[in-house]
Amino acid sequence: MAILGKSVDQIRGAVHKPWRHDSANKHVAGEAVYIDDIPEPARLLHVYIAMSERAHARITGMDLSAVRAEPGVVCVLTAKDIPGQNDCSPIMGDDPVFAEELVEYVGQSIFAVAAEDIKTARRAAAKAVVTYEDLEAILDVDAAMDAEQFVLPPHEMQLGNAEAAMDRCDHRLKGRIRVGGQDHFYLEGMIAMAVPGEDDDMLVYSSTQHPSEVQHNVAKMLAVPDNAVTVEIRRMGGGFGGKESQPALMASIAALTALKTGRPAKLRLDRDDDMVMTGKRHDFRIDYEVGFDRAGRIGAITFDMAARCGMSADLSASICDRAMFHADNCYFLENVRITSHRCKTNTVSNTAFRGFGGPQGMVAIERVMDDIAIHLKADPLNVRSANFYGKDNRNKTPYHMIVEDNVAPELVMELQNKADYRARRHAVREFNGANRWQKKGIALTPVKFGISFTATHLNQAGALVHVYKDGSVHLNHGGTEMGQGLFIKVAQVVAEEFQIDIDKVKITATTTAKVPNTSATAASSGSDLNGMAARAAAHTIKDRLIAHASHTYNVPRDSVVFFPNRVRIGNQEMTFAELVNDAYMARVSLSSTGFYRTPKIYYDRDIARGRPFYYFSYGAAVSEVIVDVLTGEYRVTRVDVLHDCGESLNPAIDLGQIEGGFIQGMGWLTTEELWWDEAGNLKTHAPSTYKIPTSGDRPNEFNIAIWDKGKNKEDTIYRSKAVGEPPLMLAISVLSALTDAVSSVSDYASCPNIDTPATPERVLMAIEEMHTRREDQG
Repeated sequence: MAILGKSVDQIRGAVHKPWRHDSANKHVAGEAVYIDDIPEPARLLHVYIAMSERAHARITGMDLSAVRAEPGVVCVLTAKDIPGQNDCSPIMGDDPVFAEELVEYVGQSIFAVAAEDIKTARRAAAKAVVTYEDLEAILDVDAAMDAEQFVLPPHEMQLGNAEAAMDRCDHRLKGRIRVGGQDHFYLEGMIAMAVPGEDDDMLVYSSTQHPSEVQHNVAKMLAVPDNAVTVEIRRMGGGFGGKESQPALMASIAALTALKTGRPAKLRLDRDDDMVMTGKRHDFRIDYEVGFDRAGRIGAITFDMAARCGMSADLSASICDRAMFHADNCYFLENVRITSHRCKTNTVSNTAFRGFGGPQGMVAIERVMDDIAIHLKADPLNVRSANFYGKDNRNKTPYHMIVEDNVAPELVMELQNKADYRARRHAVREFNGANRWQKKGIALTPVKFGISFTATHLNQAGALVHVYKDGSVHLNHGGTEMGQGLFIKVAQVVAEEFQIDIDKVKITATTTAKVPNTSATAASSGSDLNGMAARAAAHTIKDRLIAHASHTYNVPRDSVVFFPNRVRIGNQEMTFAELVNDAYMARVSLSSTGFYRTPKIYYDRDIARGRPFYYFSYGAAVSEVIVDVLTGEYRVTRVDVLHDCGESLNPAIDLGQIEGGFIQGMGWLTTEELWWDEAGNLKTHAPSTYKIPTSGDRPNEFNIAIWDKGKNKEDTIYRSKAVGEPPLMLAISVLSALTDAVSSVSDYASCPNIDTPATPERVLMAIEEMHTRREDQG
């Protein structure tokens, strides 16, 4: 096994090393087995979900006789066929598996067809006769706010007195930014396969980040206890949050089909149906008012956030809360009030997406920083630096948590110097002064992202470790693998604990049959939680081995020392496998569970105070762009990133996460536009109309480094830091660079109103606005 050109024998110690992804070869060769690649069981049925064609309507009639009569159709399922609860929601009980009398968005599930093949099921579903009585549809945030339609009550967070402090400030600005949504566009779409067993048992293969939640939702829909449902997933072809809550719908319908027919059933959405039927990143409308002094230091600020949640709550409570938690980013806001509105619209229920609301909150405060800088004719980096959190003072967040690990100033200074920011900014200004039709922009923006589930009870994990007689190890835990490298990281932890080669650790599929009551693999907490649980399990076994060796060979416990693939016991040595076999013969248990709960965290939501995060991850990026003033087209020409991973568990995996996160964030802020027509139909539901970044969009110069001074002050797994979500927000530097470039059209006289995604059309409109403002100013 070779890793980055080195053999296992050349790399000693399993953690802090650049091990390749455990499925890397399979990914490249097309040999990795996803759910659709599992050999199909005999008599497998294929299921198609029929969707509502109205955004908001009463169902006045549904004639399915022609559907049932279609040759090859085995069963047709509606809400009346559900033996348990008609619900697949994560929390609130407001997401029906099948709509009954009311539909609330185009694409809502109304019935399902199971047939011998998917073409037959789809053809049959088209023969249904469904009649509707249309109702008024609320399709966007503005309409929801006007109608006061919400899925959840508003929430407020404050520190100090923003209104009183505002009156004392030298300068005041108001603004509004609209932050667009984003489709997950995972390579593997939503899929589930259900296999019925005896005694009401159901095995469900589900492409999900949250097997326990799928298990619970399937069980309550089937009216069986959770222990009758087993959910398994070896790997997903991407998730990004989209497979946290919403796979429950597909799993539930597949399981219902299996229950009603006694036959295995597979439900696989095609790309168009997937994009229409599943939730997106929440789009936000954010209004701000800010007061500041002549140096740009903020004295008071208010944010009014309105998020499009869709037809149901889904995970919007926590997502909108996290947007509030991250409205400060790296900045001390001494007097702040943040108000959040969770808007109900007749569109698909929006859901988790990498960053979970945090990115939207950060976009707002970074726009504020740019607005202040342009107003004062100052370098935006100087304004940002003036507002950074302090070390021993100026360190309280809007939710009253003390920031104890602030490394943003040092990290930003190091990146500023490495990327030669000051000289490049001067060069950009000179270029813009000499060029009329092309304009450049540059920006450096930081990231501070809180790590932990803000729902405190979710910060727990379990693991199961077996050591076999030959010294090989079987590892299972509650985390799920979606390409992010969690499985290899947790395997590294176990190998390190036993001091064995990593290829001795068998990575196995996540299943609710082995580790129960798991939390979603989300909130960037996968390695933190599951790594610690797996280490606890391995440590228990290791402790038993030490006790056995100490007793058997009559040496003190501290004389039993584990070295690579061997153990020294007093003055003698034996291989790890020999010690394991010796312990087995002495009837020592070689299997253990492990459990971990994150310490120190607490949060009282009623008063919006507490410590919701165990620690923060930090990073910063410099982005440079060039814009065609005549068309609004632009390119990101160079990006420099410095990111804090603590003491990285796996630098190769982490670098991949940083690069991928940045590019995904750049897509969200620049090209990925979601557009619904006036009837509530999503028109950007395929790659032909929805534009994710391609290899050609990658900056020509893309410099990424893990901060070599990083170390987690908290007792995390080998002092590492989470890396899944934080890098996405580094791409806000691209939006700020575009703001800088477009502002140059007015000779930096005003801040352009560029909403996201900043498509060429929006950039061109902002340029025209700059021309108009300049003309109005004389």
